[in-house]
Amino acid sequence: MTCFPISLTQSNVASGLRFLLRSPSSILANSVFIINMSSSHLPATSESLDLASEAKTRSEAINILYRVLDNPASSSEALRVKEQAITKISELLREENRGEDLRGLLTTLRPFFALIPKAKTAKIVRGIIDSVAKIPNSTDLQISLCKEMVEWTRAEKRTFLRQRVEARLAALLMDSKEYSEALTLLSGLVKEVRRLDDKLLLVDIDLLESKLHFSLRNLPKAKAALTAARTAANAIYVPPAQQGTIDLQSGILHAEEKDYKTAYSYFFEAFEAFNALDDPRAVYSLKYMLLCKIMVNQADDVAGIISSKALKFLGPELDAMKAVADAYAKRSLKLFETALQDFKAQLDEDPIVHRHLSSLYDTLLEQNLCRLIEPFSRVEIAHIASLIELPVEHVEKKLSQMILDKKFAGTLDQGVGCLIIFEDPKTDAIFPATLETIQNMGKVVDSLFVRSAKIMA
Repeated sequence: MTCFPISLTQSNVASGLRFLLRSPSSILANSVFIINMSSSHLPATSESLDLASEAKTRSEAINILYRVLDNPASSSEALRVKEQAITKISELLREENRGEDLRGLLTTLRPFFALIPKAKTAKIVRGIIDSVAKIPNSTDLQISLCKEMVEWTRAEKRTFLRQRVEARLAALLMDSKEYSEALTLLSGLVKEVRRLDDKLLLVDIDLLESKLHFSLRNLPKAKAALTAARTAANAIYVPPAQQGTIDLQSGILHAEEKDYKTAYSYFFEAFEAFNALDDPRAVYSLKYMLLCKIMVNQADDVAGIISSKALKFLGPELDAMKAVADAYAKRSLKLFETALQDFKAQLDEDPIVHRHLSSLYDTLLEQNLCRLIEPFSRVEIAHIASLIELPVEHVEKKLSQMILDKKFAGTLDQGVGCLIIFEDPKTDAIFPATLETIQNMGKVVDSLFVRSAKIMA
């Protein structure tokens, strides 16, 4: 066995390691390399980055990049190389779904942040948090990471970065349905940002507040927050993605007020913005556009919109809306139920679509029931259920609700399982006419009383 003692200085350690990695297996098998280095770090140079790129495994590349960060050099070139190393480490850790290591990386980099401008620190921190967000099922990790960074930024008096991390934290809390904590955080943040007059961040926060109030079913406050976001957005240049988000939220609020035509126009604007940016939210904007068409009795237009605008978005989201449109056009409750079962993830688990389709289903069911019971004065509930192809319990419950809501006059005889329909009582025209005459006489008497009072005076 051959022994090659090699003494590597900081300047040539990268080339030495490259030699080791590229050595033929025959040489490595019969040789032992003794490397004497004063420290374990690598020089912060582009050669070290190239060495990491040539590594055979991700773990090896990550190890090399960490050793670059360990270098104490603080020249402008060294800092630039370290920033690139941080970006590459973040990408590699994200690809391996190592969220805790990304969290540890942020903690390790805190001394490094003291050497670079605050703007670059903010960019790196937000980039690492974004990398953690791309790891599946990492919401809890993101929340704890954001809370740690908020404490650190507060201690370091980095207001700009803290405000953005707090806004991100509020969004994560809202997604986790921690509404009260998110609302408390946003309330203080809105006041602080308004005082600093940071318009772009204010747009983000107002939009987030609008979504939060909408989730809490507080429509007036949701509209007020959205108006505030639009006011702030009108004073500055807003990126197209942000403008699309504003339009999407506007459409959601108008749809909630049953103003589906206005909602459709906002969803269309959002779709155009997201489609130009290849944003995945484009398909949701298109989905809500189709929902508005169905809700205004224009289900026949759905197929035309899909064929003209949505060829590249074809998938389960649009298939679900097409199935609902077909069921509504045919007035078939059975097809409607089938669509809800086949596309449960796209329809039931989307709270916006679910809310409107529930209203649509109730309307469709009431229309069908009224049409079926119209020829009868007494009919078995089981017969109606067989005609409408729904369970008897479901039909009986809906009929009792319609009677209470005075959709028709009748009663349920549950002893024999029958529905008894009463004739609509015809109102006699003489009663309203009599009331109107009495009211007019009262006005005449009042007028005569006023005149007599003037004469007596």
